[in-house]
Amino acid sequence: MAHGSRSWVIPANEYRRERWRNQLGWTRQIHAGQLPGAVENESWDWRLSIAEIERDAEFSSFPGIDRELVLLSGNGVRLRFDDGEAHELLPPHDRLRFAGERRLVGELIDGPTHDFNLMWRRDRVRATLWHRPLVGPMVVFADPGTTWAVHLIAGQASFDDDSGLPPLAAADTAIFETGEARLRHVIDGGGEALLIRIEPVA
Repeated sequence: MAHGSRSWVIPANEYRRERWRNQLGWTRQIHAGQLPGAVENESWDWRLSIAEIERDAEFSSFPGIDRELVLLSGNGVRLRFDDGEAHELLPPHDRLRFAGERRLVGELIDGPTHDFNLMWRRDRVRATLWHRPLVGPMVVFADPGTTWAVHLIAGQASFDDDSGLPPLAAADTAIFETGEARLRHVIDGGGEALLIRIEPVA
């Protein structure tokens, strides 16, 4: 393991379920992370969660935050912004990146949805998200000072023997925090995954 690095798995049954900030829905928080030198009175610099949208509802406002929403399950949700723009997130895994200040309503297309929610403070963090099929081994190279997350949408996966990490089941998430050296993990399995890279703004 690289010096100062840390890797762990968060099982889906350990996600913390809580109300949306505006009380109009539920979210399951996966992880909230802070960069070194985090600003006091701010609880996170980036956050991973799963929004449970059970009815048409206005989204909470998050000034200073950018976010990306990925449809995980359900028949889709229409994101209708106050400025007239509208986007439909349709199966299997449509996604949209938008500013957290923008006012919008989520309109269910046909029944409830679960949506992966990546959020980050744009003045401190750059975030990149990829949706990848998992067919056999995949290698994650994490550069010094970055954090990676792997959220398994479906299937199962395991890590190289020397990682010490338990296997991933569907809906579990792995977090890799690098220290001063590059970190390498081999993920082997079958299914679909979201890969997220978090890095500080230069």
